[in-house]
Amino acid sequence: MALRCLYTDLDGTLLGKFGSLFADAEGNFSRNQALMLEACDRAGVEVVVMSGRREAQVQSDSRLMGQSSYIYEAGCGMVIDRERTFLTGEEWVPGENGSPADRIVASGIPDLLFEHFGERLEWHAPWHEGRVLSLLFRGKVDVAEANDLISSHSAGADLRFLDNGAIGRPMPGLEVTHAYHLVPGGASKGRAVGAHMRARGYAREECIAAGDSIEDLGAAEYVGRFFCMANGYEKDAELRTAIGAFDNVTVTEGRMGDGVYEAVVATLARR
Repeated sequence: MALRCLYTDLDGTLLGKFGSLFADAEGNFSRNQALMLEACDRAGVEVVVMSGRREAQVQSDSRLMGQSSYIYEAGCGMVIDRERTFLTGEEWVPGENGSPADRIVASGIPDLLFEHFGERLEWHAPWHEGRVLSLLFRGKVDVAEANDLISSHSAGADLRFLDNGAIGRPMPGLEVTHAYHLVPGGASKGRAVGAHMRARGYAREECIAAGDSIEDLGAAEYVGRFFCMANGYEKDAELRTAIGAFDNVTVTEGRMGDGVYEAVVATLARR
């Protein structure tokens, strides 16, 4: 069956060092991402970004790549051909009561997390600003512990704290810093991938996904094969363990954009 869609994370996956589309993991100039996009274009493969970034950032990157669909704020929102869909549940749709992000802040849950985890958790400044559907943190904490704490709060019943992978931003006392999202309505990148596939009419075997985090790995439930970037596998012990729950995951030899190039070329060669 022909490949019809690639779902790819941005930071730590499609983008190289310092978030560049034309850099490899070490920061050297690379054409591999462009060659991958060319191969997808020639084969009629849609490329859909699935990112934790704000919509404006994801929209800009998708437009530069000539793509009309994208998933943003860790699966809280999806756009297909300029039509936006919120995937946060009816209770959390932005409206007269304000944005989900503002409402979560007002609930006091971020303060609860900061008080509990201390110096192990902080806002992922400055990228935490201007968010509409979710909140963004950085640090190194136990995700299950965070979710237990959130669920004990009166406003936390429909919120999820998730790990979006290792990042390059250092914090004192932490060997590896991770990005974390607090999302409403059970939103996830995996669920957004599934929603996009249904809207487009794609079959599981017609889709692949690429990522470097446990949250990205959720897409493996929906696509035919998930490609885990070597850099994510190397840095994240929890990710290495989580991969064991799936039988359709391949760890790439290449890091970041080189890994995505490897995934697309290998898949197209088998079709």
